[in-house]
Formats: sequence, C-alpha cells, structure tokens
Amino acid sequence: MSTPTSDVTKLLQEWSQGDASALEKLIPMVFEDLRQIAGRLFLREADSHTLQPTALVSEAYLRLMDQRKVHWQNREQFFGVASLLMRRILVDYAKGRQAAKRGSGAPKVPLDETIAVPELRDVDVVALDEALSQLAEIDPRQSRIVELRFFMGLSHEEIADILDISVTTIKREWRTARLWLFRELSRK
Repeated sequence: MSTPTSDVTKLLQEWSQGDASALEKLIPMVFEDLRQIAGRLFLREADSHTLQPTALVSEAYLRLMDQRKVHWQNREQFFGVASLLMRRILVDYAKGRQAAKRGSGAPKVPLDETIAVPELRDVDVVALDEALSQLAEIDPRQSRIVELRFFMGLSHEEIADILDISVTTIKREWRTARLWLFRELSRK
C-alpha cells in the first residue's frame, strides 16, 4: 500500500464526520491501492471472467459510499472493508453466473500456495465464501487473518500489527485456518 497513512486516516475521519468532499479527495489517493487488491483477487479468477479489476474497484466504491455509519479509524480498516466488499461482489457475481447456468458448477478460482495444500488446486468461490462465513462463526480472528492474508495479500507481520497480536500467533492461527478451510472445501 503506497498511500501515506496519515493523509488517508485524516480523510477517513473527516468523511466519518459527514464531510462528503473528503471522500472525493480520498478516492484518487487510494485508487491504485484498491486496484492492486482487486488485481490480487483476480489472480484467483478464471481467465474468462467478464468483470475487470477497475470495474470491481468502481463497484466497491459505490458500496463504500453507502457505508455512512462506519466510524473510520485508519487506513487498514478502510482497506479491509474495501477488500471484503470486493470479495462479496465477486461472490455475488459467481452466484449470479451459477444461477444463470441453472445449477451447473460455480466458476473455479485457483488458490495460491499461501492457502492451498498440494491436493487442492481450484476452489468454488461460493464455497470459499460459505466456508469463510462458517469459520467466522467459529473463530472470527482466524477468519479475519484469512481475509487479510488471502484477499489483501498482507504479510504475517502486517497482520500482527493490524490485529495487535504476535507474529507467532498469526502464523499458528493462519496454519489452523488454512487446514480448516482445506477440510471444509474438500467436502464440497
């Protein structure tokens, strides 16, 4: 993430306090970072995907505009929410395509080595979202770690800073969450 933290945080706080012009100033500052997040998400999408990273960022922007009641604290929170919104947009898109195909399999999304184990190469994006939702009910922190690591591409150290816990704990929770997700996705 290349945007200065203090500038983004200041604008987020102004936006939280009702200053609509702060959002207009914020978006150009964070657009490239949002596009990088979208680009990482699209690495897991099929080549035939009709949505593009810029369109995903635009859709996320529209949904972010509706987040009027959020008390923005910092850039990490903002990018976390933006990443989650993009993930949900892709899941909604996949569900729509699945419904359009009248029950045929949902689009497959390749997982990178950071979450996949050798036996699992592709995963149904809808199944992944459902598994993450189940994980969030069981262990919200593990679910958050997966979102930050898998969808935002953050390192163990960056996640430890955001969640204010040790890197060792992050690594342990990441391994546990990864194995749990593999087991759940293997059942489907």
